[in-house]
Amino acid sequence: MFDSPQSSSPAYKRADSDSEFLQRDELRAARLQLEWLKAELIHQDEGIESTIVVFGSARLVEPNAAQAKLIEAEQNLAQSPNDADRQQAVVIAKNQLALAPYYDEAREFSRLVSSTCQLDGRCEYVIVTGGGPGIMEAGNRGASDVGAKSIGLNINLPFEQAPNPYITPSLCFQFRYFALRKMHFLYRAKALVVFPGGFGTMDELFETLTLLQTGKVQGVSVILIGKDYWEDLINWKKFVEFGLISPKDLSLFNFAETATEAWDIIVREHQEGTDV
Repeated sequence: MFDSPQSSSPAYKRADSDSEFLQRDELRAARLQLEWLKAELIHQDEGIESTIVVFGSARLVEPNAAQAKLIEAEQNLAQSPNDADRQQAVVIAKNQLALAPYYDEAREFSRLVSSTCQLDGRCEYVIVTGGGPGIMEAGNRGASDVGAKSIGLNINLPFEQAPNPYITPSLCFQFRYFALRKMHFLYRAKALVVFPGGFGTMDELFETLTLLQTGKVQGVSVILIGKDYWEDLINWKKFVEFGLISPKDLSLFNFAETATEAWDIIVREHQEGTDV
């Protein structure tokens, strides 16, 4: 049988197999639904009951790599000591090295949670990250260390975003729409554990706090890792002093310094009615 002008026409393609048709602006609602359903059905197939979201900078690396970056920056500066950009690069590299232990702490947290909650086929408190490098990689890596499942919710970005190798392949997703990705982050979440990060980390943190404050989401523990960092970055009490939030809103989150401390807070807040 040969192709005729009729059978080779784009109009003849079935709608569900016509990728060009599915990319039309008018099909946005259908794409949004599909993006929700694909990830949701796979979560169900994989038996994912609950999750813990681990968020933090994609740019933080483990200590050895951070040390190597500092050495490189200092060598570059030595070649041109008055270069302002190279001076700034050394400052940044030193600050990144100071934050690098958080990579190890994120990895340890995920290892601790995964080895505690994924026993006998259970898929409770499964680690979910944004799927990229840095703190996200550390989160997935900790679960991988103990042979446990973890989830990566990737999204197309101009830089920084490619799936890290520690995500469970059957739970490695790619999203087109931030809104659907955000919904999947919190849909099964019991906690959001937040390490130092940039705009994306702040976005997820404050969106979660807003949803908790307004009652749109309930039962999600928010743990900020590194009290000194967070209190230097954000003047939390200023929100209260200007009447922008209520004093009780400061109880929507907790500080922790270590993986064990963060997990202890989550266990305490969710112990009633759970088997963690």
